[in-house]
Amino acid sequence: MEESRDEIKAPLISKDEDVNNPWSSSKSEAEIKEEEEEEEEEEEEEEEEEEGEENSPVRQVALTVPTTDEPHLPVLTFRMWIAVVPLGQLMAAKITDRVFFKGTGWEFSLNPGPFNVKEHVLITIFANSGAGSVYAIHVVTVVKVFYKQHITFFVSLIVVLTTQVLGFGWAGIFRRYLVEPAAMWWPANLVQVSLFRALHEKEERSKGGVTRTQFFLIAFICSFAYYVFPGYLFQMLTSLSWICWIFPKSVLAQQLGSGLYGLGIGAIGLDWSTISSYLGSPLASPWFATANVAAGFIFVMYVLTPISYWLNLYSAQTFPIFSDALFTSTGQEYNITSIIDSGFHLDVAAYDRQGPLYLSTFLQ
Repeated sequence: MEESRDEIKAPLISKDEDVNNPWSSSKSEAEIKEEEEEEEEEEEEEEEEEEGEENSPVRQVALTVPTTDEPHLPVLTFRMWIAVVPLGQLMAAKITDRVFFKGTGWEFSLNPGPFNVKEHVLITIFANSGAGSVYAIHVVTVVKVFYKQHITFFVSLIVVLTTQVLGFGWAGIFRRYLVEPAAMWWPANLVQVSLFRALHEKEERSKGGVTRTQFFLIAFICSFAYYVFPGYLFQMLTSLSWICWIFPKSVLAQQLGSGLYGLGIGAIGLDWSTISSYLGSPLASPWFATANVAAGFIFVMYVLTPISYWLNLYSAQTFPIFSDALFTSTGQEYNITSIIDSGFHLDVAAYDRQGPLYLSTFLQ
């Protein structure tokens, strides 16, 4: 009887197996440690998967564009509206950080903190938007200069505003398809991103190497020093047409080698502004894009155009091989204003009298 009572009083769970003690289970300490390591590995894998979903599959983009954000950085600041990088740094150091209208909906500060990368990016966007000419200006210019027609300022303004708004609207519509997906990339923008990171991110210089800021300054100084030669001292470097030098009186040599009035075969340009003026910097474009443009250029300029010219297709030899002008059948400049009436419509009778217009071989 006493033995039975002792058995009843005996604890159902031993001290070594106390459920409230995580270290008192039947599992050994090594097993528990192994489980914790497995959980940590799973968490790291999940984080890597999430980062992989955000990062671009394009290697150049993944190496250049960070996937992190700093939402606490101020963007629409007083400095952003009027500053560039040196001025922004100066304003951040000298302007008062006093908060105006504190506690109200109009609260703002002229100096909310250090000049940051988001302010710099927005300044660049504003500058680029205003630096280039509006496409509709070309329409207004052509109407006035080439067609000799009058167009009022109000009409010109409406044309410019509507085309600009239309362009920004299409950009906003296609943003989610052409910009936001990680697989979409714009090579020219990677240069800007690299510059922003070089100017705003602090990094330690490795032994025997240079930081991105140092590399930028070196490239900037070298570029500035070199441009003195093609820009001022030796402007001939813009286009070196050696075929024209050897045969200065040959019409055929001028047609083949001239970079201004011919096909530019063999012409060499050592002015970087000339190299990058039409298609932008070739350093930013991927190889397949540069090769595609080069192949098309060689085929059109060095194969198709000379063959069409010397076979005299569409009376090609009557006109210059390379020109953007309009011509009559006799090679004279076409008077475009004579075939346009006061209502800016085509005058068919005047067109029949003057005859059809012709283009140079290059534009045909």
